[in-house]
This record gives sequence, C-alpha cells and structure tokens, in this order.
Amino acid sequence: MDFQLLGPFAARHQGRPVLLGSRRQERCLLAVLLLHPGRAVPTDRLIDLLWDADPPASARATVHTYVGRLRAALRPYEVSVETRHEGYAVEQGPHRIDAQEFTALVGQAADARSPVERTGLYDRALALWQGPLLADVADDRLRARLDGRLGELRLSAVEQRAQTQLGMGLHERVVADLTPVLQEHPTRERLVAAQMTALHRAGRQAEALRLYGRTRALLATDLGIEPNPELRTLHERMLSGDPRLDRAPGPVYAVRVDDQWLPWSTSGHPALEFCNTYAGWEGDRLPGSEWLLEYATLAVWAGHVDLIEERQAARLREQALDRPDEAAAALDEARRFRTDLYACLTDPQDGRAFKAVAAVVEEAARGSVFTRREDGLGCWRPSPSAGLRLPLHAVARTAAELLADPRRFTVRGCPSRDCGWLFLDESGRRRWCSLGTCGARRAGGS
Repeated sequence: MDFQLLGPFAARHQGRPVLLGSRRQERCLLAVLLLHPGRAVPTDRLIDLLWDADPPASARATVHTYVGRLRAALRPYEVSVETRHEGYAVEQGPHRIDAQEFTALVGQAADARSPVERTGLYDRALALWQGPLLADVADDRLRARLDGRLGELRLSAVEQRAQTQLGMGLHERVVADLTPVLQEHPTRERLVAAQMTALHRAGRQAEALRLYGRTRALLATDLGIEPNPELRTLHERMLSGDPRLDRAPGPVYAVRVDDQWLPWSTSGHPALEFCNTYAGWEGDRLPGSEWLLEYATLAVWAGHVDLIEERQAARLREQALDRPDEAAAALDEARRFRTDLYACLTDPQDGRAFKAVAAVVEEAARGSVFTRREDGLGCWRPSPSAGLRLPLHAVARTAAELLADPRRFTVRGCPSRDCGWLFLDESGRRRWCSLGTCGARRAGGS
C-alpha cells in the first residue's frame, strides 16, 4: 500500500485510491503515525496535535475510536496499527510512505560519488513533494508543528542539488528550479547565493544584483540583519567582475574533454591511464579523486585515448541515456576491472587478480574484429556487439598487451600517499609520476 503525505494525504492500493475514514481528524491521526513509522506516538501527543492543546473531555476515547476504525480499514491491506507504550504505532511493513522514501533518497544523494547520480537522486526525492505536508488534513499551525525536520531537509536538498548542478554547468536549470522556491523562502541565503551565481553565469548579471538588493532589504526589514559574509562576498565579486565566477571550478590535475573532466595523461600507456582514473590508491580516498563518475566519463575517456572511435563514444552516451540501468552495470564492471588490473600490475604474484583480468580479456578477445584504420593499417578492435560494455572490452585488450609485454615489470606506482598513480619507468631513474607536485609535497613534509 502506498501512502502520500508530501502534499494532499492519499492512500492507494495497487494504484487505486483507498478511502480511510471520512473524518479529517482520522486521516490526520494516521498521517501523524505514518510520519513516525515503527515508533510509538503517545496518546497525549496525538490529542495535543489533533485539538491544538484545547481537547474536549472525550478526546482520549475519541482517539481510541479513530484507531479502531483505522485498524478495520487497513486490515485488508496488511497495515497494522498497534497499541504500544501508552500510544500507537504503524508497524513497519511492505507499505510505501513517501516521506520515508524522501528521507532515504536524500541520504543516498549525499553519499553518491557521481554528480549526475547525485542530481538524479535529489530530483527523485524532491519530485515526491506534491504540495505542502498534509495539505488537505492539516492547517498551517499543525503543519508548522509537524513539518520542522522534513521541511528543513527539503530545503537542504534543494540547496545541495543547486550546488551540484552549478558544478556541472547547469546554471539555466538552477535558475528555473530555484525561482519558485525563492518566492516561498526569499531570505534563505544559501538559495539566494546559488541563484545569484546561476544568473551571473547565464549572462543575467543585472538580475543577480537586483536579487541581492531585494534580499538585503528583506533581511533588514524582517530580521534587522545584514546578509551573511558569504553572500556579501559574492556580491562584491560580482561588482568587481571576478572572472572566476563565470565557470565552475575544475578538479586539480584535470583536462576538460567534451563535457567531462578527465585526469591528465600521466603514464604513457592506455592501460595505466585507466588505472590512473582513480587517484589516492595507496592512501585514503580523497575528495574528488574518483574520475569514473558516470558512464559518460568512461565513454569519453575511451574515445580520448583512442581505444574506441569518437563517434562510437557519442553513440554509447546516447544508448546510456536510453538504458541507464545497463550503463550503470557496465560502469560498475569497469571499476571492478580497474581494481583488479591495478592489483595485477603492482603485484605480479597476485593470481586472483590476474584470473579476474584474464576472464574479461578472453571475453573481449572472442568479440574482437579485425578492421582497417584511417592510415590504412589493420588493427584489432572490440566488436560493437559488446554494446555498452565496449569501452571495457577496449581497455581489456590494451591491458592484455601490457601484461604480455616485458615492460610490465617496469611499471611503478608513485610512492606519494596522496597519489599512487602508475607509470612506466624503463630508465629505472624516475621516483614520481609526472604530476611531480606530490613528490614535492612528500619531500617538503619529511
């Protein structure tokens, strides 16, 4: 059974509406219990909420009657309202509660590594809101008492989504998303800062400055305060024409290819570059160190290092949009292959890692085709029949070539704890990877 609390209260079974009592207070009581799934809400608390601290003498008996009716209405759908500790609780079960799903999705978004994945999770979470909390069964006063944590979490999700979108260059979408939210929360300074930045990057500097002026006036009138230091600094940077405001900051040691950030070339071999799409192998996973953020990154990287043709990379990205689950599975498999390949190259005695790499290599070999390059020479290429796994098969072939080459014994890992990237050291003289700065940091700190 599905319960909707984020908007008008609704209950559905297999998509069909279920009528749960004709009394508004009955539905409100159930909604309060659903906001605390699996936890008891004391009867005194229910009375206080339903009658706004002015209950009739019969309030406790009325609550008991409401619960009885709700139990009878919910029993056919296997939703149980239990008496527990001087109160009542809706037991956890297979039923879906949109408020609970919203909280879970926001938590997943906060943990997501990919900005695309993070934005998608925030989109799904915020789309669950169909209006104010319990729009048709709670008045404004009751809503204010119930909506504290959820309302704040909703605004926080809007802010985090906007920041992620700004980092992806989606300033036009930020403007569209935040315009209605700011009408409801005009003094929410983090929202104002995100909207000002988005307007500025969209070439609408005058609107951004007017927004600051309106916000400053509202803060002074309503609260008697000035904008916070971050908002004031943003305003000053806009007035001074700071060019850094015109674009999202790129990762350190990155190069922009199409719309993706890729790591600098550091090793001189595609298989090693693939391993180097993750920095910090030998130490903690540092923020921003994961380069394979989404399937698009994998496809663009494979085209950039000439493992597949650029037109194939573009086609793969289109297919990934049509088949996101398949693309996510291919990306996960590529990440696992990368981990095994790194282990293979840094420890030639790791038999388990070699077998894992060999299994993918053999599969790629079975699907390879012999084709002619633009320069007229023939070459082996992974078959397009590999579908979204094409980049994986392509990197598996080049990995096999390196593992079969005596040069694999000259592979070294940058010893900096902040790096660990791999490179070929045929001279036997190199100590650090080509980034260089990590070696300088280590030397300076010792």
